[in-house]
Amino acid sequence: MRIIERVSEMQQQAEAWRHVGRRIALVPTMGYLHQGHLTLMREARNHGDEIVVSIFVNPTQFGPGEDFERYPRDMDRDRHLAEGAGVGVVFAPSVAEMYPDGYQTFVEVMEVTRPLCGQSRPTHFRGVTTVVAKLFNIVKPHAAVFGEKDFQQLAVIHRMARDLNMDVQVIGHPIVREEDGLAMSSRNAYLTGDQRAAALRLSRALDEAESMALGGETRGAVILEVVREQLGSNGEVRIDYAELRDPETLKSVDEMKGPTLLALAAFVGRTRLIDNRVLRCRAR
Repeated sequence: MRIIERVSEMQQQAEAWRHVGRRIALVPTMGYLHQGHLTLMREARNHGDEIVVSIFVNPTQFGPGEDFERYPRDMDRDRHLAEGAGVGVVFAPSVAEMYPDGYQTFVEVMEVTRPLCGQSRPTHFRGVTTVVAKLFNIVKPHAAVFGEKDFQQLAVIHRMARDLNMDVQVIGHPIVREEDGLAMSSRNAYLTGDQRAAALRLSRALDEAESMALGGETRGAVILEVVREQLGSNGEVRIDYAELRDPETLKSVDEMKGPTLLALAAFVGRTRLIDNRVLRCRAR
C-alpha cells in the first residue's frame, strides 16, 4: 500500500489510472479507523479498481471550542487497517497542503445544510463541502462512498454533486453498529464505561420509534415525545435535537406519509453523538 501526502502526486497518480481505464473509488475519512470505515472500504471495492482512502482531520468543519485538537489520531494503526482492507493508496495530506497560505475559497450548499447539525454547528457543512470538493478534484474518483450515519452530510454531498455537475457517483452505505446497537464512531473512544452505557439510549430510542411507526403511529409529535423520553435529559444525556425530516429535502415532517428520517444528536458527557433511522409507515 502506498501513502501519498502531496496533492500534486495524488493528482498525477489519479490521472495515470484514468489514462489506462482504471476506475477509482474514494472513501473520505478523518482517520482513527473502525469497522464502520472498513465496511465502506469493502463497499468501495465493488465500485472501483483502485481504492483510495483519504485520512485528513479537516479543521474547517470544526467550530470554535469543538474537538479538532483532541480528535483521536493514530496513523500507524490506520495504515495497518486500510492495508488489510485491500486499500491501494492512503491520501494523507497535511493541513498546510490542503489549505496553503492565502487560501480563501469555500463551497457552500444552502437549504439542506440549515437544519439539524447545521443549526447547532453553523459553519460545519461549509467545511465539509469544501474539503470533499477538494478531494474530488485531487483524487478524481469515479465513485465515492460515505456512511449513512452522517445522513445530513450524505444529503449535502449528493446536493453539491448534482448542483455542480460533478462527475462522481456518490454512494451511501448503511450504518454499521456494535453488537449492542451503538453506531460506530471514532468519537466513541471518548466515552467512559458509564457514558457508553448511556449512549445506547440513542439506538433504543430509534428502535422504539420504528416500532411505533410500524404499529401505525404517524403523528410526529407523538413519536418525538416518546423518543425524547427514551433519551432522557438527566445530566448523562443532553439532547441537541430529535427531529423527523424528509429524507431528501430534510424539511420538517409533522405527519408521516411515507419514509421519514428520524435524526438524533445528543451529548453524552462532553461527546456529541449522532444517529438516525429512516422510519416506514405500516402498509395500509
